[in-house]
Amino acid sequence: MAASRSRLSDEKGGENVPKMNAAGLALIKEFEGLELRAYPDPGTGGDPWTIGYGHTGPEVKPGLTWTQAQADAALKRDLERFEKGVNDSISRALTSNQFSALVSFAYNVGIGALQESTLLKLVNSGDFTGAAEQFGKWVNGGNGPLPGLVRRRTAERALFLKP
Repeated sequence: MAASRSRLSDEKGGENVPKMNAAGLALIKEFEGLELRAYPDPGTGGDPWTIGYGHTGPEVKPGLTWTQAQADAALKRDLERFEKGVNDSISRALTSNQFSALVSFAYNVGIGALQESTLLKLVNSGDFTGAAEQFGKWVNGGNGPLPGLVRRRTAERALFLKP
């Protein structure tokens, strides 16, 4: 992917990678929810197991419990990974809200899905209106649209379009 134009130079000449803003963080917390006991994937009844604010990984197994501090720390680490993934995937300058909406989207569907999406292609071509319309295409589960995904994509689209 092309180097991101959303990176800014700081006063010392270093790179300042964009960060999720408060509105995007609130969106992730609202839609992921907080679970301090590991739970199975609703679609499989097993893997991938999830804990905290939608955290998955090899350490997440049945019976695992976390404290609020552990959930917050994992969210911070996960956000850093998704912020970097989005930043590395974009080639256009974005507003804080556009960037945060894309991080929320990637947090839910994965960086790979974002990288292969028409949504990203439209962002990188500068068609932000067309890109905003793509959020609504990512609402289906195995049996069609899921109300929770419809609400999430509507919120992500609104944040993406907010000046």
